[in-house]
Amino acid sequence: MKPDTLTTQERIIFELRELYQSYGYRPYKVGKFEEYDLYMRNKKFLASEQVLTFSDTNGKLKALKPDVTLSIVKNAKDDGRTQKLCYTETVYRVPRNAYGFREIMQTGLECIGRVDDYAAGEVLILAARSLNRISERYVLDVSDVGVLSGVLAEEPIGDGECAKLLSLVGEKNLHGLSAACAEFGVSMLTHQRLTALVAACGPLSETLSRVEALDLPEMSREALASLSRVSDMLADDGITQVNLDFSVVNDMDYYNGLVFRGFVEGIPSGILAGGRYDNLLLRMGKHGEAIGFAVYLDQLDRLACTKPAIENDALVLYDDTTDPQEIIRAANALRARGLRCRVQREDEPCPICREVVRLTKEVEA
Repeated sequence: MKPDTLTTQERIIFELRELYQSYGYRPYKVGKFEEYDLYMRNKKFLASEQVLTFSDTNGKLKALKPDVTLSIVKNAKDDGRTQKLCYTETVYRVPRNAYGFREIMQTGLECIGRVDDYAAGEVLILAARSLNRISERYVLDVSDVGVLSGVLAEEPIGDGECAKLLSLVGEKNLHGLSAACAEFGVSMLTHQRLTALVAACGPLSETLSRVEALDLPEMSREALASLSRVSDMLADDGITQVNLDFSVVNDMDYYNGLVFRGFVEGIPSGILAGGRYDNLLLRMGKHGEAIGFAVYLDQLDRLACTKPAIENDALVLYDDTTDPQEIIRAANALRARGLRCRVQREDEPCPICREVVRLTKEVEA
């Protein structure tokens, strides 16, 4: 298939597959459905809690998969080896700010096993390069849950209170954050640290320098040191369109370390999301570490249509007087030249083509 015959989505799928495989990620295929219980036990990890279900012939409740990562983790070999997998799959879910289930194509990758600073940096590099394949005008927002959890670990508060404070950080709601800190009895120092992290937003390397100058606990500094090493990797790879933004947060029951979201010009919502999810691996009885991301291909419908003006290279026209064998010979001769050739009747509307061959009586005369 020639590049100019592909839709935007098809082109990007091919380009991203080649990109991921060039870094040694192996294509992986999962089934269309799983047991419903898998999703009910991990509802917080899903983009939407709504799941399409059906009863199997053995009476078990099954669900059309709303997520790929859960299926990959469930089936991942727990043998201590690092697995680098990529996929293109259809998920079935209700998109945000929409009604009704949709089939959504997404492509992405997972690194499961040992995730050191290099592996984390490689995944971020691939996330940035994925966005660049879609549009040169992109931005990748990066955070680290470890920095925030290090600050919150200084306080004797429960998981519910931590989740509320993280939600307010994600909303950049400073007024609500101040009120919640007062309600939960959070110290003034922790309140000031959270406020400073919310305000710290901008180009990765530059913003990291400002955050490193803050008075933060040791646990947060360890996370920052790792993030700094990853930042150096991105810079060495020539990737600059990356921001540090601590409002990029996820549920700490599942995520730890790096979390990130990607945006491209022309699409108002995020088109890429990912992060490190060692905690999910642990919850599912697996050993090791994991990081990955997904590109939401359904969002590409919002980009300008790139359907080619020329649908075929050549067009063979015929009428009732034309010998069918002559049509076959003419079309095959064009295809032998490597042209995409369409055959149709003279009296039908003609699509735009580079070359037109008429096998009609008037031409023969």
